Amino acid sequence: MDVLKPLKWIAAMGLAAGLLSAQENPIPSVLDPRTPVRTITVGGDTSEIPGFTSRSIQTAADALRESGGVIRLSGGIFDIQAPVSLYSNQTLAGSPSTVLKKCPGFRTRLVTDADYGELYLEVQDPSGFAPDMAVQVFDEDQHSGWAVTTAVITQIQGNMLFIDRPLERDYRSDRGGTVSNACSVISAVGTRNIVVSGLTVDGARESNDVMDGCRGGGIYLHRTGNALVERVTVRRFNGDGISWQITEDVTVRGCTVTECSNAGLHPGTGSPRTLIDSCDCSGNDRFGLFVCWRVRNGQVRNSRFSYNGLSGICTGHKDTDMLFEGNHIFENKGGGVHFRPETQSNAPHRNVFRGNRVENNVGYGFSFDSPARDIVLDSNIIRNPEGGQQKAAVRVGRDGLKPSMVKNRISGHPEGEIVFRNNTGGI
Repeated sequence: MDVLKPLKWIAAMGLAAGLLSAQENPIPSVLDPRTPVRTITVGGDTSEIPGFTSRSIQTAADALRESGGVIRLSGGIFDIQAPVSLYSNQTLAGSPSTVLKKCPGFRTRLVTDADYGELYLEVQDPSGFAPDMAVQVFDEDQHSGWAVTTAVITQIQGNMLFIDRPLERDYRSDRGGTVSNACSVISAVGTRNIVVSGLTVDGARESNDVMDGCRGGGIYLHRTGNALVERVTVRRFNGDGISWQITEDVTVRGCTVTECSNAGLHPGTGSPRTLIDSCDCSGNDRFGLFVCWRVRNGQVRNSRFSYNGLSGICTGHKDTDMLFEGNHIFENKGGGVHFRPETQSNAPHRNVFRGNRVENNVGYGFSFDSPARDIVLDSNIIRNPEGGQQKAAVRVGRDGLKPSMVKNRISGHPEGEIVFRNNTGGI
């Protein structure tokens, strides 16, 4: 096998030459004076729309729905009761002191079954809900992935909540049917040309229910193309910090994601040409970066993944032709980089790791539990410091394949450079 084949492929596609570089990204900076756009200010008393609420921000977004434009938020803490839903050709811009904070969580049980296609929910206790508040609906059998319904309350009559979109599944009252006000803080669904820039998202996870990353996140993009999230901090969201699903050409640049209960960053469900650049994903409960299904032809570069509860980076189902370059992956409790189990036809083939620093992760620097072909580790520093936790640079599991190793600098591992072990090397 030509060990440089994946590198040649990436170069041929223009990725190694910087096709997706920040300088060439087609989305303008939110502060680009060359871009003539309508701007609406929101927040303080001198703003065009005063008020530190999600409703105030949404009023501005609705006003710019047809024309596009910039929603500029003043400094201060905005109370978020429903996702700020952006439309195509819109920019949401804040300042260093702008915080969008999820309101306190509330949940109750269903009194009767909530059936597929219905637009109402009969609940035990409606006291913590209000019109324009977002909800998610689930039960013991339908509680993850696309089985969860997300909606917004349109009105309340007695203990009946009326919602703005039909239920996605049947939710049974005798199987723990629940309505919770957990929701994303910012979302863009079915849009193009979106920018979120220069603000902080606080998920208030201590009181809010967990939210599955397929249906939400601190920032959530779904069926969205040509989007940029830059210079944003997402913290303490009970779920994924930034999740983008069924998207294309999404750039996440210069962002910090920390203390989220699942992954810091979660691209997935078919998201080609993702670019993650100069981000810091540290201290999340599970993953720094969870590369989910069919994430292809993208780059992850110049970023830090550290002190996460499981892997720094985890990749798997059909996540092919990716370049990971110049990243620092260290002190993760479930290993540095993990290729999770897949069949050969669904494995994450042709990934290249070049010029990364992978050090002092619990277990192994790289773990391969899927038969991914044409994986190249090129010019990385893979080290275990004295008294460190990284047993070997590379672990190959029972169903894994040994990667091609090119010019790596490997040192300090008590079990050596490459070990073949059947035990799990990460999650």
